[in-house]
Amino acid sequence: MNANHVGIVWNPSKTEKADLEAALPTQTGVDITWHETEEDDPGKSATQAALDAGAEVIIAAGGDGTVRAIAGHLAEIGSSAELGIVPLGTGNLLARNLDVPLNSLGEAMDRAFNGTAREIDMGWVEVTLPQGMNREPFVVMAGFGIDAHMITETNDDLKDKAGWLAYVESLGRAVSASDVMEINLSRGGEPIGHESAHTLIVGNCGTLQGGITLLPDADPTDGELDVLILKAEGVAGWLDTMKNMVWDNGLRKMMAKDESAQSSESAVHQRISSLTIELEQPRIVEVDGDEVGETNRIDVTIKPAALRVR
Repeated sequence: MNANHVGIVWNPSKTEKADLEAALPTQTGVDITWHETEEDDPGKSATQAALDAGAEVIIAAGGDGTVRAIAGHLAEIGSSAELGIVPLGTGNLLARNLDVPLNSLGEAMDRAFNGTAREIDMGWVEVTLPQGMNREPFVVMAGFGIDAHMITETNDDLKDKAGWLAYVESLGRAVSASDVMEINLSRGGEPIGHESAHTLIVGNCGTLQGGITLLPDADPTDGELDVLILKAEGVAGWLDTMKNMVWDNGLRKMMAKDESAQSSESAVHQRISSLTIELEQPRIVEVDGDEVGETNRIDVTIKPAALRVR
């Protein structure tokens, strides 16, 4: 789509407007409007303001929370506007999975202005909280356990100084906080499984910071979500988990070009289009790095081809 109007939705806590302006391609030939996010509204209202102004492309200049808010609003209203990403956060997970340039504002901005869009899927989670039902979008991953605790246990000051390496520092505390519990899985009201596990991750994309691949089959264009259930206990269990991630679904998968992820005693891989997760005890749930509350029931669905991303 050759756009006549680009709306740049930017998070002022991540960068200065002048830096973004300096990174703009020369002679864009389009109208550009600027829309700031707010602390209590990471992108929804700003995105709608850009659309109301006539934007046909929305550029998300910010971190994962900004990208998620903008993408979620575009998908929820069924907008035909395309999404460009200028990654400015710690994780930049969707940008990583879509090979958006991470270390150059100019290159990322050029991709956002001139790149070719493709359709990607959008995941949704509904969590039952004390104050009622909360429905949240995600473009990368949602879940509970080590994944969620690594987010909530990570020191913000360290994250600002060390970037994604700060998550490693939090892993030990995350493991100790993630007790094994009983989990019931169902679809459409029909039971489909029971697991004893400490972590469950549902992903639209599979790669984290540092090239760590949690979900080797995840493809944001295939109309399905991938599930990883971790059940490791003790040294033997964690060694099995590492073997499953590094060898079974890493090196061996690359060499053999296997079509599907391999499960083990401590790591179970599944593919789903919808899933209801009921927990023995409430757990903190995170979506694309944002904590959304503590719950004992999570309903996950996918909206295929919900978003066009450059």
